[in-house]
Amino acid sequence: MQHRHPCKTFFTAIAIGTLLASNYSQAWADDVEKAEPLALRKIMQDLSKNMQSVTDGISREDWDMVGKIAPLIADHSQPPLGEKMRILMFAGTDVGKFEGYDKKTRQAARALEQAALRSDGQTVISSFASLQNTCLTCHQSFRKPFVEHFYDQH
Repeated sequence: MQHRHPCKTFFTAIAIGTLLASNYSQAWADDVEKAEPLALRKIMQDLSKNMQSVTDGISREDWDMVGKIAPLIADHSQPPLGEKMRILMFAGTDVGKFEGYDKKTRQAARALEQAALRSDGQTVISSFASLQNTCLTCHQSFRKPFVEHFYDQH
């Protein structure tokens, strides 16, 4: 009896999963008229609410509030696996760029949290500006084509 190397088994499972997700994604895309909004939409709405709450906290110098909300931004939810695969397939060769923006967003939110925990208002403000810039850069790169691809198909 021949034993397979655990890494080969893992990569084979990933390849099969990717193939199945690809087939599922195509079938889903063919039926886009009946589709529900992506989970990513709710995630982005939650992020927007949290960003607004941080703005409110900053304006009132409520560093405790900012410190409690920043981790919600840093540790924001991820879409379900099938949806995530569709998004990554859509990103194509820009997947590294897309993931890089997400990583920078998480890092900026962590820096915001740390500054808020120290009640360091100046660093809170500069960290929040950095966080806003990472969001803006990602949105400018991906939002319009994403919406057109997933929502404006006819």
